[in-house]
Amino acid sequence: MRKRPATVLPLLPACPSIARVSKPAGQAPEPRLTVVSAGTTDVGRKRTHNEDCFLVDDDLQLYVVADGMGGHAGGGTASRLAVETIDREVRSASKARETTSRLRGPLQESPLPEVLRSAVEKACQAIFSAAQDDPQLQGMGTTVIALLVKDNHALFAHVGDSRAYLVRGDLIQQISEDHSLVNEQIKAGMITPEEAKHSRYKNIITRSVGFEEEVQVDVMGLITEPNDVFILCSDGLANMVDDNEMREIARRYPIQELPRRFVDLANERGGDDNVTVIVVQVLG
Repeated sequence: MRKRPATVLPLLPACPSIARVSKPAGQAPEPRLTVVSAGTTDVGRKRTHNEDCFLVDDDLQLYVVADGMGGHAGGGTASRLAVETIDREVRSASKARETTSRLRGPLQESPLPEVLRSAVEKACQAIFSAAQDDPQLQGMGTTVIALLVKDNHALFAHVGDSRAYLVRGDLIQQISEDHSLVNEQIKAGMITPEEAKHSRYKNIITRSVGFEEEVQVDVMGLITEPNDVFILCSDGLANMVDDNEMREIARRYPIQELPRRFVDLANERGGDDNVTVIVVQVLG
């Protein structure tokens, strides 16, 4: 039986990776969907340093990819600050909302979309403040794509051109919408998606976390189904591997192998940028 695309609800207009897997001693786990995850990052074939950062937090079921910009020091600092701040803010909110942290009822009535949006906004403020304090960091910023899984819901927060995909059965669906110049040109009918792949402007983004003190964060949500696979990635993968190829690879290999498979394919095709991938699968 052919799967239907997911209904995505828009809810609210030096660190390669950070992982959290521990649970406080004596604390009973709350009922939740079981998920498995894997992530990796790679400098690529053309860059000399990695400005990406990612988070795999299986305790919170929170997953973040951040692609920094602003030079060697700035880009790496921005992505690290984004990941650390989002993790800290969501963890703090989860502890403060022990009776409301699980989703009950309509997604739009949950406090969690606001928690996720606020966490990205706090990251923006932290990065901007750090840049004001250090002239070498001025102008730094980062993309963010974040996934928070709670009960049978998946929530996403997004700024920039890092992406979230859903693989469901034989379908693949891009959940996030790129905040980029070429995407604006596509929507205006100025260029085609194929022309955008080769545009000299494809790396220009129209929103970033931390370049200014405030940022508009896109927050979306959907109802998950057993065996859903979510792919979070930087543009180092999305620019080198198309959607259908991602779908086929995701269906062919075990979850723990997927990030490395994706990175290796991007590098085989030139590895023009840092490549970061997280894969999360919802189990039945």
